[in-house]
Amino acid sequence: MPRRKQESPKDPSAESPPVHRAGFCAIVGRPNVGKSTLLNLYVGAKVTIVSDKPQTTRRVVRGILTRPDAQIVFVDTPGIHRPIHPLGKFMVRSAADTLDDVDVVVFVVDGSKMPTREDEDIAEMLNDRVRVPVLLALNKVDLLKRDAIGEITQAFFDLVEHEDWMRISATKKDNTDKLLEMILTRLPEGPALFPEDEITDTPMQFLAAELVREQLLINTRQEIPHSIAVQVDEWEERSAQLTYVSATIWVEKDSQKAIVIGERGSMLKKVGQAARKEIEAWLGHQVYLELIVKVRQQWRRDDRMLRELGYE
Repeated sequence: MPRRKQESPKDPSAESPPVHRAGFCAIVGRPNVGKSTLLNLYVGAKVTIVSDKPQTTRRVVRGILTRPDAQIVFVDTPGIHRPIHPLGKFMVRSAADTLDDVDVVVFVVDGSKMPTREDEDIAEMLNDRVRVPVLLALNKVDLLKRDAIGEITQAFFDLVEHEDWMRISATKKDNTDKLLEMILTRLPEGPALFPEDEITDTPMQFLAAELVREQLLINTRQEIPHSIAVQVDEWEERSAQLTYVSATIWVEKDSQKAIVIGERGSMLKKVGQAARKEIEAWLGHQVYLELIVKVRQQWRRDDRMLRELGYE
């Protein structure tokens, strides 16, 4: 009786498809520690604004990194702080609520300084609330003094329960690739969650408003940056090569309005020109940007105004 020819055993690894991972990674920390800089670096584009002012990020922003083996949806959260008005409470609540729907958390701290009271508050929240892996990112390592390395590092180790850690510099890209691999290995296996050419789910109108606010943050000082909100009132694609955008800049005082406008409109013109270039870079065509400055006293404490601005 003829016998079937015996085939050599196949290598199981040769038959198995490559592992693909996909999931959400929250980036949390106190204001001005480099969360948005890190997100933009990983995504490869400016999906959230950056400035040297605390509390630059006011709403949760998602940036998407897609590569052949993974898709990581980074969630940039507002800096967690002790709020003094309804806007601040919205920001802190938004950041905290994000932690319930992610696969991994990166706790970004200023690793060149000892922990602050705000760092302690965030660590307490993470220790009590988070049930997914927490990675400790000691940012600004380029500013760390050698004789303080041990003391500062141990202070953060003692502060928060974490699964792994890395010293990084988001501005100089030091060790950010290693941190990225730490994140990747902790994501669940699964297909991509967003189209591969999508880098954010943020509406363009919101991003345009943020790009205007970014220029105001860069060019104004003292209390002005915290008292500003930007609202896009009109968005019209007038042709394939021209989009008209009208936006209102809200401030809380007449004196702030005068500063934002500047002498003979110089500040408003400067802000508008810079923001227009940023918006054009995103859209890939010409933008006509019209800015108007209005006063709404105590808008950060006005629940109705906050809802109109999308802070709800």
